[in-house]
Amino acid sequence: MLVETPDNSTQKLVLIDTIQRLGVEYHFKKDIETSIQNIFEESQQNENDDDLYVVALRFRLVRQRGHYMSSDVFKKFINHDGKFKETITKDVQGLLSLYEAAHLRVLGEEIIEEALTFTVTHLESMGPKLGNSVKAQVSEALNQPIHTNLPRLLARKHICMFENIESRNDLLLKFAKLDFNILQKLYQRELSELTRWWNDMEVANKISYGRDRLVECYFAAVGVHFEPQQSRTRIIIGKIISIINIIDDTFDAYATFDELVLFTSAIERYDDITVMESVPPNLRPVYRVLIEFLNEIEQELKKEGKADRVYYVKVEMKKWIRAYFKEAQWLNASYFPKSDEYMENAIVSVAMNFIATISLVFLEEFIITKETLEWVISDPLILQASSVLSRLKDDIIGHQFEQEREHIPSFFECYMKEYGVSKQEAYVEAQKKMNNAWKDINMELLCLSQVPMFVLEQAISATRLTLAFEENDFIDTEARFKDKVISLLVDPIKI
Repeated sequence: MLVETPDNSTQKLVLIDTIQRLGVEYHFKKDIETSIQNIFEESQQNENDDDLYVVALRFRLVRQRGHYMSSDVFKKFINHDGKFKETITKDVQGLLSLYEAAHLRVLGEEIIEEALTFTVTHLESMGPKLGNSVKAQVSEALNQPIHTNLPRLLARKHICMFENIESRNDLLLKFAKLDFNILQKLYQRELSELTRWWNDMEVANKISYGRDRLVECYFAAVGVHFEPQQSRTRIIIGKIISIINIIDDTFDAYATFDELVLFTSAIERYDDITVMESVPPNLRPVYRVLIEFLNEIEQELKKEGKADRVYYVKVEMKKWIRAYFKEAQWLNASYFPKSDEYMENAIVSVAMNFIATISLVFLEEFIITKETLEWVISDPLILQASSVLSRLKDDIIGHQFEQEREHIPSFFECYMKEYGVSKQEAYVEAQKKMNNAWKDINMELLCLSQVPMFVLEQAISATRLTLAFEENDFIDTEARFKDKVISLLVDPIKI
């Protein structure tokens, strides 16, 4: 179907979009990349389409693949006063398509900012008047647009919605269902392996204060790497996120400051086999878990002739631990950092760069060069932006919960104290920073980068993961997040 459908047709755009939403694009990556390249090149020569749905869909698909298409393509839908024409409000699919396209905006694109405001306003107001099938599409889009959604969660939801669309392709639907269930079985086997590792470490006995969030951590790994050939990377990422959680609890709620001084110093010198003696006895179990993990990946990479990659993991690990320790120093000194000072450190302590480095080190289906790894540890803008989103969303999730115990100030408290404003004003500022971070990520996708596209896509996947969590997901275990885990990892789709 992909080969036979002409690139210059609306049918090709719809087919690619459907394949992506159903979560089976990874089977046809090269074909789809070639098609989108052809679609982009042709659009540069000829852009006469007056169908809003088609124009917005083409714009989104092309930008997603890193091709810059000007936002001027939407000028034909604008009045002389700079506002979108009211006539397009009757085109629900067109509005939906424009809404989805607007999430690929970059800084300074006023026409797309206007498009987002315009589409949200009209889609929200027309909701009650729509039929069930279209209403479900609108509701899901407003809740989580495609560009910011996790591919596996999007696939699960879209398969259910696609089933209720009269124009559906039943062959494609069945293929997507089978694919989803096959991958789910793979995830279940991997989670079993992770559970054995967790039990073998005896975390519950040796590190009683550590959160047992192994399933959530594996869910996160699937969010970043869902394709079947990325099995090893998923398991490694599931392990390190679990360890990050334990160390976070160690710094945040368990160890004294004096103990953390010794613990941090030991990690800085962890290559010295005698350093264990300097670690406080009550922190040796968590220190051992981290060091054994590092030794495990070092041995594995040595077997493959990739021992040089361990250097990059160590660099990012030490940056992350130092950021945790700085937070401990602030808390110990009752110091309130300025909001920018807080963010500079917090985007390191959130460990996005550390996770991204480990991900790249263990990706098997791509060639990872020294230049790519050097780029990752140089704190590129796209990873900074991803870390900003992750940190601020994490602060939103934990802000109310953190009031119940002693803790380092969040961004909101720092901003409120620095500028003498209300919590609501601090939230508005955080939302502005998050919106700008997304625009930075989108811009990085469109720039000629020194690293391949799949490296940039990792940062996007990690950002989407952050947004998949609700504000009460890690506080209320009965929250909607439980349903996400069950839908992705437990319940198969009926064929």
